[in-house]
Amino acid sequence: MQTHNEASGLHKQAANDHSEAAKNHTKAAECHDKNKAGDAKESALSAMSSANAAHKSSETACKTSAK
Repeated sequence: MQTHNEASGLHKQAANDHSEAAKNHTKAAECHDKNKAGDAKESALSAMSSANAAHKSSETACKTSAK
């Protein structure tokens, strides 16, 4: 049962990480729409970092589920 609880928590974390990445991507797009290149760049860098974290947490969650 511990593996199921662990996998559930890891998938929830991955979902949260993906949500954060999506928020940063949306913010970057909004900044581009407003011609705020500097703010867009900052949001894009945050999106990249969040997306990398989401990818790692997704891999961990899926590997745990596949056990």
